Amino acid sequence: MKVTAEKNEKIGEYIFASIYPHYVNRLEKNGRTKEELHQVIEWLTGYDEEKLQKLIEKKVTFKTFFQKAKMHPNAPLIKGVICGYRIEEIDDEFELYRQCRYLDKLVDELARGRKMEKILRK
Repeated sequence: MKVTAEKNEKIGEYIFASIYPHYVNRLEKNGRTKEELHQVIEWLTGYDEEKLQKLIEKKVTFKTFFQKAKMHPNAPLIKGVICGYRIEEIDDEFELYRQCRYLDKLVDELARGRKMEKILRK
C-alpha cells in the first residue's frame, strides 16, 4: 500500500495518550509488561518514563510526540510489514507515518514474544 499526504496528516493528529492504553492492553494480554513497552519507547524516542508520562498528560499528538523525540540512529533497521505497509518502502516525505509504524512494529514484535535484544536492534 502507498502512504498518502492525507494518511500522513491524519496519523499526526491522533493523540498519543488515546493509543497508548491499547499498546499496554495488547502487551499485557500477551504476557509482556508496561515496563517493557517503556523500554522500547525509550530506545526509539529517547523519552524516559518521566518525559513519557508528561507527554501523555499533555495529550500531545503523534506529530508533536515524534517532533520532540530523539530517534534512535538504528531506527531505520526496523523493517517489515505492519498494518499493510512495508516500513522500508515508506517515502521520506512521510517520515511521521514511518515513525508511527516503527513504534507499531516494535509493539508488535514485543507482543509476539520476540527477545528484547532483537527488538532493540542490538
